Amino acid sequence: MPRPKRSFAEIEIIKEKILEEALNLMNNHGFDGFSMRKLGTRLGVSAKTIYNYYQNKDELYLSILTRGFEQLYDRCQKVFSNHQNPMERLKAMGGQYLSFGLEHANIYNLMFTWHVPKFKDYVGTPMEPVAQFELETALKVSKIFMQAIKEAAGNDAMSEDTARFHMICAWSQLHGFIAGINNTLLDYMHGNPVTLKERILDQIFNQFQIYTIPNFTASTSSNAASHSEL
Repeated sequence: MPRPKRSFAEIEIIKEKILEEALNLMNNHGFDGFSMRKLGTRLGVSAKTIYNYYQNKDELYLSILTRGFEQLYDRCQKVFSNHQNPMERLKAMGGQYLSFGLEHANIYNLMFTWHVPKFKDYVGTPMEPVAQFELETALKVSKIFMQAIKEAAGNDAMSEDTARFHMICAWSQLHGFIAGINNTLLDYMHGNPVTLKERILDQIFNQFQIYTIPNFTASTSSNAASHSEL
């Protein structure tokens, strides 16, 4: 008697389990040290069984990244929707980013820290569409932060390019703090670096309040012009 066909929900549970174990293996052995055979052994199935759900190692890896960026974006989107005050919203989003990176170090490292394949590595390959979807999901996180930065600065007071620059600066600082805690380097500089979280957020995001000061943009442009004449 043939085995009953699995429901969509059952398939999704299996795929989730595969992704979870694949992430654990990549964390332990690195991307290059990961293989479908090792994953099959960990799951107690043959590698051939895994291929029923994912084409290859790269699709698994890209699916893990996509899932991570979806989770991070959902956190940021929820905060964005629930806070009316632009500055409080921006800091809360930064707080969620820090929490994600510290609570889910394995996937965060894969998303942001390790030297692993990126979208351009898949251009022209059969995995390009999967990589494109992963990239688009990842960029949603940067875009919502740019939007939050612009609104904290009063929207019209900040250009798109300036918002992108500040987003990159803010991300670099958030990422550095997360990496320093996850790799324990900050433990040698501070007794309990996690307690610095709120001060770090203030340090990074309070700068955007200056854009709400009347004539800030005009005075900045005037000062720049004066310096250029010297």
